[in-house]
Amino acid sequence: MSWQAYVDDHLLCEIDGQHLTAAAIIGHDGSVWAQSPTFPQYKPEEIVAIMKDFDEPGTLAPTGLFLGGTKYMVIQGEPGAVIRGKKGTGGITVKKTTLALIIGIYDEPMTPGQCNMVVERLGDYLLEQGF
Repeated sequence: MSWQAYVDDHLLCEIDGQHLTAAAIIGHDGSVWAQSPTFPQYKPEEIVAIMKDFDEPGTLAPTGLFLGGTKYMVIQGEPGAVIRGKKGTGGITVKKTTLALIIGIYDEPMTPGQCNMVVERLGDYLLEQGF
């Protein structure tokens, strides 16, 4: 299966009539493996900051998580595995796998829990597959 199919078929799947606003699979080096057409254009330093928070949990909390110039307030996650952020009625979930970051961005009426489930389920699957 292509990386784009993982984004299109798994990350952008419908859950209770809702789906993510944008999604991507990005290598630890910031390279795009696959993304939705709506995924924001991000800066390399934004991915560097996210990777640093996985290595040193809590580094994003004071400044927020930035992606595509949008600032998300960092909320509870799983240190070293998942970062979650909130902005207004939406938010972001980032799951780290061995080689990539699985990123999902949502807006109401999708809930944070639905976003977490979609992103983390694919991330867990890819971890099991060695990615």
